[in-house]
Amino acid sequence: MKAFYSLSRASSTPGALDTKTKELIALAIGVAKHCDGCIAFHTRAALHAGATPEEIMETLMVTVAMDGGPALMYATHVMEALEEFSQEQAP
Repeated sequence: MKAFYSLSRASSTPGALDTKTKELIALAIGVAKHCDGCIAFHTRAALHAGATPEEIMETLMVTVAMDGGPALMYATHVMEALEEFSQEQAP
């Protein structure tokens, strides 16, 4: 677990890609792999990294275009998480 955490932390550190972009990529992969835990974690992390709901929705569109129906079903999980986590950030 320590090694995975270190890898995860290193992979989200800004480099050629900023953290927001990396979180959107991770979210797309979570949807494509049908991982509810990943969806919740990376939706929240993307918002915290500055992603807008519109950027998240575009990420979902690309994911569904590339992965088809199964991704569409899991995209709804992101929309639920987005609604929940957006309320956390409301003033």
